[in-house]
Amino acid sequence: MPIAAVPQYLGNDFDQASPGMRFGMYLRIWGIHRRHHQHLWTTHDIDIEVRGQERKEREVKIENKRSAIDEACKLTSHDTLLIDAWHERQQAAAAPWEASGRLWTGYAQAVAPFATGLGNEHPTENGFAFLWPYGLPYLPGSGVKGVLRRAARELPHWDEACCEALFGNEPPLPGQAEDARRGALSFWDVLPRISHEALRVEVMTPHQSHYYQAKTKADAQAGDTDPHDSGSPNPIFFLTVPPGSEFVFRVACDLDRLPESLRDNGLWQQRLREAFEHAYQWLGFGAKTAVGYGAMRFDEEARRRVQDAWEKKQREQAEAEAQRQREQELNRLSPAMREVELFRENMQKRYDVLKGKKTKKGEEDFRAMRALADKAKASDWSAEERAAAADAIEHWGPKVVQIDVKDLRKDLDLKALRSGG
Repeated sequence: MPIAAVPQYLGNDFDQASPGMRFGMYLRIWGIHRRHHQHLWTTHDIDIEVRGQERKEREVKIENKRSAIDEACKLTSHDTLLIDAWHERQQAAAAPWEASGRLWTGYAQAVAPFATGLGNEHPTENGFAFLWPYGLPYLPGSGVKGVLRRAARELPHWDEACCEALFGNEPPLPGQAEDARRGALSFWDVLPRISHEALRVEVMTPHQSHYYQAKTKADAQAGDTDPHDSGSPNPIFFLTVPPGSEFVFRVACDLDRLPESLRDNGLWQQRLREAFEHAYQWLGFGAKTAVGYGAMRFDEEARRRVQDAWEKKQREQAEAEAQRQREQELNRLSPAMREVELFRENMQKRYDVLKGKKTKKGEEDFRAMRALADKAKASDWSAEERAAAADAIEHWGPKVVQIDVKDLRKDLDLKALRSGG
């Protein structure tokens, strides 16, 4: 069984670690000799198997790269909560920008695997980009900007002045006098909501390893180093974000840097959407876009779903804050006045539910009024507190119960309650 290159006190169980930690620091790829339990520090184990007609024991290499990458794929429930929390914080940060018309937001769904950071060094030959300290896949804002700049230059109605205003100009070459200037747009990092809560392993199988990886000078001179498709395939595994994952692109705009022609009627947002649409269909994001990786499409359903969830959360937070303030107000009252206030709240709710209808005298609403009146008479409430109870009963009684106010005063003896009797 392969091991991770970590101190022994950490053990070898990393199921609750983030995908980035399992793919990097805790990668269980380093081989052992399965009979002698010797650490080999290679990317394969060695096992002993009986093979051949003579049934002799032979050492067999067992590659660990695929199994190591597979272990990095699964997201834990904690990872999912981190993604949700990250999106909520970004949504909260985006709210004032959206309110002032300085933010463009695009919701997209991946229609092909998405790969990023494959050029990072890694024992499996292909790395991956994770956002730290979360250890989750992400697309940096700088990568989004690069794709959008190229998309804008490929669209026929984008002129160089428009591109320069939005994206800035490139650093000058040696000998050029013009200084580099930043554009009006700022691209935020993107953390995808991963479909089925797991990454996916893809494989590429180059057939020209004899050409690209000649081990010695003698191999290079042996004559079998020309590239051809009859070479032995060399499977190389790498991580991807699976199709169906959701991406939220946010682009902030410094309106003061825009020319008036782009600022009027939000034209910069229209141009930006056109560039994203071209990038989704023809360019792709991340790595291996030349073979179709990173393709996306606009996802308006995701926009509605996220917006509804955000509005619901805002309502819940407002209601919780109102409830907290209400509890603070009640705590400042005496126990008797707190009961009167709770009675008023309950009657208000009943009135809203009944919508103009009324309950009968012997039912629950009338019994609640009688209970408050009896308690006010029997306890050591002050005259002010008893009067408040009588006022509350007299106010809400005719609105909720089928009873005349005179009968209510008589049945519950509200006159005595007010006089302190």
